[in-house]
Amino acid sequence: MKNVTIYSKDYCPYCKAAKRILQSRGVEYNEIDVQIHPEKLAEMIAFSKRRTVPQIFFGDEHIGGHDDLVNYYSVRAS
Repeated sequence: MKNVTIYSKDYCPYCKAAKRILQSRGVEYNEIDVQIHPEKLAEMIAFSKRRTVPQIFFGDEHIGGHDDLVNYYSVRAS
């Protein structure tokens, strides 16, 4: 699988759920906590055009947030 990156915040329940989904599928990912690294928030917004977390990327492909990740895997399972 391509390099997976998830922009998140530590306290975010949707971020935690998205990470559990990736882990349950054996997907390794790079996590960027935008609270610890606020300069990465601007990067996330520029790449995704969204201000909410999580934002998930498979390589250069923007998957979206938690619900988008669920839909991504649902479509692939059909």
